Amino acid sequence: MQIQTTPQDHHIARLAALAIGLHMVEAILPSPIPGVKPGIANIVTLFVLYRFDLTTAAWVSLLRVFAASLLLGQFLTPTFMLSLSGALTSLLMLVLASRLPRRWFGPVSLSVLAAFAHIAGQLLVVRLWLIPHVGVAYLVPVFATAALTFGLVNGLVVARLLASHDAAPRS
Repeated sequence: MQIQTTPQDHHIARLAALAIGLHMVEAILPSPIPGVKPGIANIVTLFVLYRFDLTTAAWVSLLRVFAASLLLGQFLTPTFMLSLSGALTSLLMLVLASRLPRRWFGPVSLSVLAAFAHIAGQLLVVRLWLIPHVGVAYLVPVFATAALTFGLVNGLVVARLLASHDAAPRS
């Protein structure tokens, strides 16, 4: 039995591999505040959302979470659950935000919204499962600041990639 693949399948697999690679690089970067990471792999997800569609972006995001957790030995650990909850809530936010007028909501604003959703999903899991204490709320300003900062930076990178991709000559 042989599975038939298309050139688009191969392109999406390369993008998912890029997202997995970026996730792996990010995993080894030191963090001044535990749990705060720039989310550079989410650049790929947002790029795929704009170049393909929401379903493809969801596949890339979820493949990244599962494959990276397997490669890092974190599958089904609390770290995996936090990553998965962040990915799912940011994808849900992208589903909702994709209905907003593109005239006013571009890659930067979608990236910021997705970053806030990602952090919200993770903090919810932390509060309900890992640290069931109201003190978790004290972390919100720190993580919200990180979400805003990294959401802006990642969104600007995506906007630049999209602009350069559109300007590149087609072969």
